[in-house]
Amino acid sequence: MPPVAVFNDSSFLTTLDDRDWRSGISEAVKVALIKDASFFDWIEANAQALATRDAATMDYLIHRCAQMHLQHISGGDPFEMGSSRPLDFGHWSAHKLEQLTNFELRHGEAVAIGIAMDSLYSYQLGWITEHDANRILTTLRTLGFSLYQPMLDANNSTGVLKGLAEFREHLGGQLTIMLLEAIGRGVEVHEMNPDLIRQAIATLKEQEQQAQLV
Repeated sequence: MPPVAVFNDSSFLTTLDDRDWRSGISEAVKVALIKDASFFDWIEANAQALATRDAATMDYLIHRCAQMHLQHISGGDPFEMGSSRPLDFGHWSAHKLEQLTNFELRHGEAVAIGIAMDSLYSYQLGWITEHDANRILTTLRTLGFSLYQPMLDANNSTGVLKGLAEFREHLGGQLTIMLLEAIGRGVEVHEMNPDLIRQAIATLKEQEQQAQLV
């Protein structure tokens, strides 16, 4: 059975360093992007306060994020026994990146990169606008995330692309990836184009290089 309650002790957050503080926020960005555009708008507007560790802002983020996860798991498949796991948005590459970096990357840092990749991929398919893709990337960067990691390019990206096959196994058979058809609305696909994935990685790398020149 799912737990009857989850207790959050906000004072624990004060013990975290900046990387661990930030890492948890990517899971809130994830659930907002696939389920609630207004929550993403709020995160976007409050990204700087979250990055500078404003306690009241973080408390609201955690509470709203917990509400949304509860709504999901109480929807009839709490243990995600089916082939669809919408809360894994951004995670197929994140899991692989953690391995490729020998877990130097925090989970949340890898998820932020995964969200950026899959948001760009959704844009390349014409499902979200360039403006919305840029909003997502800008929000993640304002929160303090780096959206490029050199292992994304290792062996012509074959390393990270192996994450697709491993994610298929993780789901027990059919590949099911959550992408975006709009901010706040996810859509499932059952295949991904490796060339478009590489294109998304190239975009993130180029943007990272440009930011370093500024």
